[in-house]
Amino acid sequence: MAFSIALAGKGGTGKTTMAGLLVKYLLKQGKTPVLAVDADSNSNFNEVLGVAVPDTLGNAREEMKKGNVPSGMTKDVFISMKLEESVAESDGFDLIVMGRPEGAGCYCAANSLLTAFLEKLVNNYPYIVMDNEAGMEHISRLTTKNVDLLLLVSDPSRRSLQAALRIDELARELNIGVGRSGLLINQAKEPPSEEVLRMIADAGVELLGTVPEDRTVYDYDLNGRPTIQMPEQTPCVAAAFAAFDKIVP
Repeated sequence: MAFSIALAGKGGTGKTTMAGLLVKYLLKQGKTPVLAVDADSNSNFNEVLGVAVPDTLGNAREEMKKGNVPSGMTKDVFISMKLEESVAESDGFDLIVMGRPEGAGCYCAANSLLTAFLEKLVNNYPYIVMDNEAGMEHISRLTTKNVDLLLLVSDPSRRSLQAALRIDELARELNIGVGRSGLLINQAKEPPSEEVLRMIADAGVELLGTVPEDRTVYDYDLNGRPTIQMPEQTPCVAAAFAAFDKIVP
């Protein structure tokens, strides 16, 4: 049975970067193969991981919606084929991207496709890392459900912390099957204050650690280099790995 980790948090906190470092950590620990899932409609997980995306589940959904199913092929077979074609394979991990519908309408159908496809894939991977949309919509729509760990990513700002803690609160209220949740404070310039520690403690959320603001992340991003390739001795990588030691069995 796969151990699934879903990342959530306010936009701009470096959530996708942390998801990529988590994949890097799992590869180092030999916990492979890893299934990386980009469940963000504004997908860029592939850029962090340095892989090309052959197709997205959103595109498959659009083709089915437009009736582009070959004669003699059922919709189920067609979707299964398109989803198989959407898997980007790499060394030690695979990536699937939800993408977004091109036309008007909500993303519910694409989300449903993703969920159904994950259920088929889950037994092929010991670990799943899912990068979700910013905010709480993926929680309220139950895109993130039945996960072993909800990894909340925040920056040091009060609003970002509040957003992360509210996501955890909502996940508990909806009873979506989150086994455990933990908070990672990213882009930190100093240790968390007593007030911040009190906020986290009052919310009943475990603080996994803090990741320092690191120029290396910006340099890699600016030059189009996958941040998964950052050296392990880089401060942000070392701090993230120390936090991951607490959550990965």
